[in-house]
Amino acid sequence: MAISPAREAAFDILLRIEQQDAYASELLHSSQYSELSAADHGLATELVMGVLRWRSLLDQQIAQHSSQRLEKLDAEVLTALRLAAYQLSFLDRIPERAAVHESVELVKRSRKHSAVPFANAVLRKLAQASAEKRSVTPAIRTGTISELAESSAHPIWLVERWSRCFGQNAAQQICEHNQSIPETAVRLASSSIEKELALENVVLAPGRLLASARRVQSGDVTQTRSFREGRVSIQDEASQLTALLVGKASSILDCCAAPGGKTRILAGQNPEAMIVTVELHPHRARLLRKLVPEKNVLVIAADVRQFPVSKLFERVLADVPCSGTGTLARNPEIKWRLQPNDLLDLQARQLAILQSAMKQVTPGGRLIYSTCSLEPEENSAVVEKALAADPSLHVLNGHVELERLRAQGDLAWEDLDSLTMGSYLRTIPGMHPCDGFFAAITEKV
Repeated sequence: MAISPAREAAFDILLRIEQQDAYASELLHSSQYSELSAADHGLATELVMGVLRWRSLLDQQIAQHSSQRLEKLDAEVLTALRLAAYQLSFLDRIPERAAVHESVELVKRSRKHSAVPFANAVLRKLAQASAEKRSVTPAIRTGTISELAESSAHPIWLVERWSRCFGQNAAQQICEHNQSIPETAVRLASSSIEKELALENVVLAPGRLLASARRVQSGDVTQTRSFREGRVSIQDEASQLTALLVGKASSILDCCAAPGGKTRILAGQNPEAMIVTVELHPHRARLLRKLVPEKNVLVIAADVRQFPVSKLFERVLADVPCSGTGTLARNPEIKWRLQPNDLLDLQARQLAILQSAMKQVTPGGRLIYSTCSLEPEENSAVVEKALAADPSLHVLNGHVELERLRAQGDLAWEDLDSLTMGSYLRTIPGMHPCDGFFAAITEKV
């Protein structure tokens, strides 16, 4: 029996994530896997994301039937075992024989022949143990933080800090959201595109957070003409909201701009403005240029910490690189990769970017600092350190800005208080229908 293209792709992607710190979403949508059929791509996506979401529970299952410690196993062997364990425990439409046999074949394909008898024995035991439990999503227990972390397949240190920052009820909602398949939110270049998409069997629903956003209810938007032409973009609603906070101005600086979703919103809202975008990596700057071809947008490949342009801007957006803990439903590999010490390393970089960006704001202008992180070290702590060193800027009341967006018809969410924490804006996965984002709106005196 040959290995199916879907399982081969899933195995290769999981191995690259494990060995090269790659990201699942980027690999799944790369040209390397564009030739997969729709069915194979769908199964590969299910396998990759399922293994990443439930990795710690899968490892517990494997460990119960393994004669070797998991940390002693080659990455190829452990990845094949995880793939089979996920199929056996979660996917009732996958034949048991296919899950077991093809995972053993993946071990052979990786030239780990000495591990084949071991893998076969472990998987036979797993299959027997899983026979009565397939397609049953594990119940998330909420008695203690430890039970919540274990049952929801999260590192306990993350759950502890979310419980501390937001309360245990919110921590539970975050964990439950992270283990679900998130809705696909899109932004349309014009309202007429909705009819075009309907003709291609893509059904949309109104945004939950933003009136201007849409949610994909059925169909594959990535296979449509309007998506290929760049008139439809996939973008989380909280990410869209962050760009809308910038508002309208005659000059805008977008720091750390790639991949360009927020830049595209800025260009659409400000067609006459001069918009300068900065991206550290040249290849990402080139992709940004393709995504946002408008002539009023200048793309610069440079380090914003040594900003190359001598000019002040009415609006500056510093959407900085971060841990991404607000996006774990879409990027579950982050929770296994991130370590507590990483937060302070990220904070130093974020502070340097923000302090550089602050120098580019004209008097009376605004700077919006944002992340897709839930962690205070990357959010309020960075803003407060930067403003303590340079009091020429002050934080504006985020609630007032949300009221402005609602008055303009942009904001659909009714409970504005839930979107703020003090003067800052704050979306929390599970509590809000989107990724977790933080934003501080500052103004220069």
